[in-house]
Amino acid sequence: MHETAIRVCGVAKSFSGRGQTIPVLHGISFDVELSSWTTLLGPSGCGKTTLLRLLAGLIEPDDGSVSLAAGTRTAYLPQRDTLLPWRSVLDNAILASEIEGGSVSGARTEAVRLFAEFGLAGFESLYPAQLSGGMRQRLALIRTFLAHRGILLLDEPLGALDPLTRASLQDWLLDVWGEMRKTIVLVTHDVEEALLLSDRVLVLSDRPSTIDQEMCLDMPRPRDRASVNLAETKGRLLSLLLGSDR
Repeated sequence: MHETAIRVCGVAKSFSGRGQTIPVLHGISFDVELSSWTTLLGPSGCGKTTLLRLLAGLIEPDDGSVSLAAGTRTAYLPQRDTLLPWRSVLDNAILASEIEGGSVSGARTEAVRLFAEFGLAGFESLYPAQLSGGMRQRLALIRTFLAHRGILLLDEPLGALDPLTRASLQDWLLDVWGEMRKTIVLVTHDVEEALLLSDRVLVLSDRPSTIDQEMCLDMPRPRDRASVNLAETKGRLLSLLLGSDR
């Protein structure tokens, strides 16, 4: 029997300003299985980030509920890296361990190991302003994993990277997921990325968003980017997305 890590029931969310109310989410319901990988796709501005922020507990729904499995906590990586400019690269990476009173020396050792895998070795003593946008995002990813939370909520984590680095880190993310079996909810605009990484893709409609379609990906990992099966599945998923944008 599969355990549920996240349960979303009838969630609705609107935002008000300048004398008008904009409905963003309407009647969103889905479950996320423990240790699974779910990706959210949908038209720009449909509310994917809003939904992720609801899962993180950063905002409250107007209606409905979001619940997590007992004892489970989330780590949220927003689109902007939110690095602290006055802390070094290494000190940014271990911030969560410091806040929670964990072993700083252990966190530093783990961070240095991840720096080598993320192409950041040798940059530990620099500051965020001295890094490229892609390097900053890689650092933000390291910080998210070092929080050691059961659920990772990732909002376009690889969007600022060049194609080769992005492909390399997609493979790295899969390896980490396979090793640590975190529950991941990913927001991306990259259909191929969703197909390479996910167990399931949820397609959101245009605003106010509902779950328009669900695609379960029963394909063994690692998945071949050049395979006919992946190309055909990508075509079907693009058709779903184009339909949701009408």
